[in-house]
Amino acid sequence: MAGMICGAIDLGGTKIEARLFDGNMQTIALKRAATPREDFESFIAALVQQIRWLESSAQDQHLPVAISMAGLIDPQSGIATASNIPVSGQNLGKALRDALGRSLPMVNDCMAFAYSEAHGGAGEGADSVLGLILGTGVGAGWVIDGHIPRRNAGLAVEIGHVGMPDRAIQRHGLPTWPCGCGRVACHENYVSGTGLRRIAEWAGIAECDPAVIAGHAAQDAKAARVMGIWADLTGEMLYTAQLILDPQVIVLGGGLSNIPGLPGMLTAALGRLRLGQVRLPEIRVARHGDSSGARGAALMARAGMTGESQ
Repeated sequence: MAGMICGAIDLGGTKIEARLFDGNMQTIALKRAATPREDFESFIAALVQQIRWLESSAQDQHLPVAISMAGLIDPQSGIATASNIPVSGQNLGKALRDALGRSLPMVNDCMAFAYSEAHGGAGEGADSVLGLILGTGVGAGWVIDGHIPRRNAGLAVEIGHVGMPDRAIQRHGLPTWPCGCGRVACHENYVSGTGLRRIAEWAGIAECDPAVIAGHAAQDAKAARVMGIWADLTGEMLYTAQLILDPQVIVLGGGLSNIPGLPGMLTAALGRLRLGQVRLPEIRVARHGDSSGARGAALMARAGMTGESQ
């Protein structure tokens, strides 16, 4: 993996995190700044400041830098759409070109995560890798033969907003909870960290922290029931992913990926649902943890990937 020094911006609703990586993709410098959310101009100024810090730290005005962000950029128009940063309706790439004098690759954070884990991560050597982030929300990225496939509308694998099958909801007698996207019963409502909390509250558990529930499942019947429901519903989501994408490896990231024994739990859940005797994907936990998305963006910058359509 040895190569040139490179950098990445991990762009989120609370922070703009700049990471500088050495030739072996180890973080050698990091700086966080609060994300301005009041207007686009303040946001661009803060983003440019973080990029300039990376260039200064590396003593290289042409440092390869890419941006990992939650949201999408239309490949044709360059217009961004995001829910928690003030860029929707704006041409983020043009604004940065005007401010920096050069273009920077921009990639969806889930796609960057999948790319990282496919290159020196838990998906190394696999022909196809689905990087699944199970956190406050649910999202996924997709890498085939080491590359992010070109997409029509700039979407990542938005599996969190595919509907949970009615059969699964009825199997457990759960409500059809509304989703922030304006629809009801999306996968994200049930299998994200927020979804696990909802299931716990519905089951009458007072302490609804996902880590606590998972830790109590071996001794507490209610916690065991909640984890069983959650695993079954997550299995339904993985079943949908397998039917559509058929990944060789599924790499888990996000806070819920820290649940002990999670790959085995989800492999068993998917095995109960699979179509006939089709081969199951390998399910693994991410190798690079919370820095994997930034690492993936930096790898893309180092490889010379350009444009806003990734």
